[in-house]
Amino acid sequence: MAKKVPVPTRQVHLDFHTGPWIPDVGRDFDAKTFAKTFKDAHVNSVTVFAKCHHGHLYYNTRRPERHPGLKPGLNLLGEQVEALHSAGIRAPIYLSVQCDEYAANVHPEWIALNPDGTHVGRKPLGGESGWQILDMASDYQDFLAEQTAEVLKMFKPVDGIFFDMCWDQPSVSNFAKAKMAKAGLDPAVEADRKKFAHDNALAYMKRFYDMVKAASPNAGCFFNGRSHANLAEEAKYQAQIEIEALPTGGWGYLYFPKFARIARTFDKPMLGMTARFHKSWADFGGLKPYPALEYETSQMMALGASCSVGDQLHPRGTLDDGAYELIGEVYARVEAAEPWLEGAKAVTDIAVLQNPRVKGAEEGAVRLLNQLRQQFNILPDGASFDGYKLVIAPDGVAMDAAGIKRLRSFVKSGGAVLLSGTSGMDAEGTGTLLPEMGIKAHGMSPFTTTYLRMGREIDAPKSDHVMYERGVRVTADGAEVLAKVVEPYFERAWDHFSSHYQTPGDKLSKFAAATIHGRVGYIAFPIFSAMAHHGNYPYRLLVAAMLERLLPEPLLRVDGPTYLETSVMRQSKPARTIVHLLGYSAERRTPTLDLIEDIVPLYDLPLSLRMDRKPKRVYLAPAEREVEFEHLNGRVNLRVPMVSGHQMIVFE
Repeated sequence: MAKKVPVPTRQVHLDFHTGPWIPDVGRDFDAKTFAKTFKDAHVNSVTVFAKCHHGHLYYNTRRPERHPGLKPGLNLLGEQVEALHSAGIRAPIYLSVQCDEYAANVHPEWIALNPDGTHVGRKPLGGESGWQILDMASDYQDFLAEQTAEVLKMFKPVDGIFFDMCWDQPSVSNFAKAKMAKAGLDPAVEADRKKFAHDNALAYMKRFYDMVKAASPNAGCFFNGRSHANLAEEAKYQAQIEIEALPTGGWGYLYFPKFARIARTFDKPMLGMTARFHKSWADFGGLKPYPALEYETSQMMALGASCSVGDQLHPRGTLDDGAYELIGEVYARVEAAEPWLEGAKAVTDIAVLQNPRVKGAEEGAVRLLNQLRQQFNILPDGASFDGYKLVIAPDGVAMDAAGIKRLRSFVKSGGAVLLSGTSGMDAEGTGTLLPEMGIKAHGMSPFTTTYLRMGREIDAPKSDHVMYERGVRVTADGAEVLAKVVEPYFERAWDHFSSHYQTPGDKLSKFAAATIHGRVGYIAFPIFSAMAHHGNYPYRLLVAAMLERLLPEPLLRVDGPTYLETSVMRQSKPARTIVHLLGYSAERRTPTLDLIEDIVPLYDLPLSLRMDRKPKRVYLAPAEREVEFEHLNGRVNLRVPMVSGHQMIVFE
């Protein structure tokens, strides 16, 4: 049996997309300097390039794809791998998949086609950037397999292979149409094109995964560009999970924490991938501020991921000194924290059910639960609820009979459930599928915008709070009502309106906005996606009140600003629990760029952790400074003296 894939904890993903017009590739490369730079920067794994998006190869090969500007006789990849290995650093190898300019130019028949017959990707006269996209249903797949086989043979045993640009790509090329017809699919039907693209991607993932494992059984293997939301189907082809998420490169600061909470439910090594760039990939000369990179790597550590930072090697083979001063400072912190990271697993109370159907449902759940310091994972359909105290079905999770049965069994065994929108109902909101909700459904509201009037149990301003998203009309049938709906005078229209925006509230209706029935809570609006779209803080106050009833003893309580992030991890050897506190606040510095440039310390934060047994000691890591605490009624209570960015509190 193959050993478990070694986990690189401080990785650099070293991009090297180098056009054929560059004449002096690798001219200044020095193997000793290369390895020493990474060693001095506390790096223990570097992803190096066999093949880039331009389709060129960077090792000694007789294949014509070898970069024309690569210095004659220079085996750049080979020297990189040897230098890194000599320094005790792993060297997984990168291969571009659906982006290959060389292949697209030599074999234009291999380019994927849109339904109108145009090429997928860059247009004939191009633009500032962009790539031609290859069709993996064409003979290009065998071409790529030949390149992969050569790399696997030449560098055997490889530490790993990183296949990039591997999304589902529909195409109506002759190759794709013939294979769709053979599979009984109609190329004229969009759904069939998407199905074939997905099935074809799974097939080539299996093919290349098997190639890697046959050549190097202990190697890592990862296909980048796949949807992490589909890991339940695809994890068997991923030896590790690398979550590419450059916050300043278009991913934002919510992408990684969302998908990390999905990925960590699978028994796979997990890495977060950010970059040193001010903006995104290939931002030569762009360095992000140290506090931003500290935050991004701290978030990875707190959520159970190893760290990967992206960089791009200069075409001449030299590394940027400023970049490695930055990476080295960050990775020195990570290395110092590793005794409290190794083997740590997330401890959670809440399972959030995946809901790709409602845009923003998962993102809103992550925002709300982060702000409320709740500990949670995001589960795919059919995943076990074992170990969770509360299941949240946000904003219209589709449930079949088996799903409803599982929820009912969970409630019967003592679990709690919170549903919102049409979760637990038919799609029209006219009937409930979960009798334990204690409500009657009367269909979707005729009003786009209504208002929430909170009950006395909810600590919120005494206003009627606008709800911007359409909800379900429900009445209590045994449930306790925590909030009611105020409906407007009329639905706003082009010829029938009042004032600038939504119509004001008219009167309190008979309909409930939020209910509790035993261990089942319900909110009649898609409140999680509403939070993602509008950020209206009373929504958080309502969810907080519901959670107080459904989960009265949460794993963790911490007082602090809403941007304070928390995570609870547990190691078995030695047995200890680690609470991570992250106090960073991003600021919008341009119309599209959020950035962290300052770390403002937080002082004297009250913290309470649910623990049955009194710990022997509590201390701050890595300094191992002892903290006074009390153990009372199954909780450890203390005050954290200071959080300057990232603080670990260890309970042994």
